[in-house]
Amino acid sequence: MQTDKVQPIIEVSALSFSIKNNAILKNLNFSVAAGEVYALLGGNGAGKSTTLKTLLGFNKPTKGSVKVAGKEVTKALDFVRGKTAYLPESATLYPHLTARENVEYFLSLAGIKKSRDDINTAFNRVALQPDAWDRYMQTYSKGMRQKTAISLAILREAPIFLLDEPTSGLDPVAIDEFNQLVRELALTGATILMVTHDVYGACQVANRIGLLKNGELVGEFNAPENGRINTEQVHAAFGDYKSRGNE
Repeated sequence: MQTDKVQPIIEVSALSFSIKNNAILKNLNFSVAAGEVYALLGGNGAGKSTTLKTLLGFNKPTKGSVKVAGKEVTKALDFVRGKTAYLPESATLYPHLTARENVEYFLSLAGIKKSRDDINTAFNRVALQPDAWDRYMQTYSKGMRQKTAISLAILREAPIFLLDEPTSGLDPVAIDEFNQLVRELALTGATILMVTHDVYGACQVANRIGLLKNGELVGEFNAPENGRINTEQVHAAFGDYKSRGNE
């Protein structure tokens, strides 16, 4: 997808962020359109999670701007957070509640009413097995917790997804299932920004990959039409910058 032909939903323009004169992000520029999956790929300390926190309004840019759905994040926090579903590396859900009870509780906090059938439909959409819907969350695998969190975002009708290392710690089957779910969400028009250090997973699911090194975007890779980004090419570039000390 070529985002210069459509209005981007996420716009990061000349973004810099510093803490006590220590530059964490340096002049970042990228955008993500509706129906697109953009993967921000980098090693530990590259600035991936800092970028997500800035998009969520937890960090105020030192320079530049961050817009979500046309609104400057720092000036429209409630609007932006209402449009955004954030999925951390490990979804925080109540272990003593079932998946259904968790979803119902968080929907009630947001003032959203959904029927039992609506919740069932969301669970089916993320391929959460029916026999798990009324089991306690403490019995769930990480992959099942991630599916529950995604179903909650779907029920909130959030059009924008921010995913922080979403497949870390998942087994290969769960990773494939999660990547398939992300692709399906994009096909429905969702805007998806994920940060990851997983080269293979990023190439499998993303329309575009931005390579982040020491807070700077040092390269971008685009998927060909009806194809996927070349894993070997990205892996070579990622390995090259890691060998220069970005860990």
